[in-house]
Amino acid sequence: MRVGGFVPTIGTAILAGGQSRRMGADKSFILLDGRPIFEHVLTCVRELELPTLLVTNSPEKYTPYHLPMAADILPGQGSLGGLYTAIWSSATEFTLCVACDMPFLNGPLLRHLLDLCSIEWDVIVPRIRGYPEAMHAIYGKGCLNPIRNNISQGNLKVSGFFDQVKVCYVEEDEIRRFDPALRSFINVNTPADLAAARDLITN
Repeated sequence: MRVGGFVPTIGTAILAGGQSRRMGADKSFILLDGRPIFEHVLTCVRELELPTLLVTNSPEKYTPYHLPMAADILPGQGSLGGLYTAIWSSATEFTLCVACDMPFLNGPLLRHLLDLCSIEWDVIVPRIRGYPEAMHAIYGKGCLNPIRNNISQGNLKVSGFFDQVKVCYVEEDEIRRFDPALRSFINVNTPADLAAARDLITN
């Protein structure tokens, strides 16, 4: 993380701004192995012992967790708007951003991404089968203007601004050293996803 003697500050953010339409209920609080999915995510993130921010437009649901929270700065802009809010609201120069519906986050893999963090890069992101896992990545403040420009142009693809910044891609072979089955990137968006996640836990 050190470049020219400078060590960038890093925090974390959990993005919980989705409307859970495909699930039919708030996916953050659906039980998986006896606990809300959100708690699985929070437990892994807290083990990193970094400042943690929660991005949500429903803060009242999360008050028991005693987290600093931020509502969408640019409402109605999907996951990219949530990402913008996380980076803008973070007190640190870099922010590890993860979605609230990823219950199988892998601590060693997250620490590896943190170890790669450097002011040489604006984004440190895993890439699976050629596609960046943009909701499981580290972002620097240098991403703010490119994201804002893309939103203003109606381009809400989360990785749509990557060609405007310096990106460190972490490739699949490297990722599998820490997470051989790539479970980190499983999202629980639908009842079918939930059933599959429960099968993973019980089998």
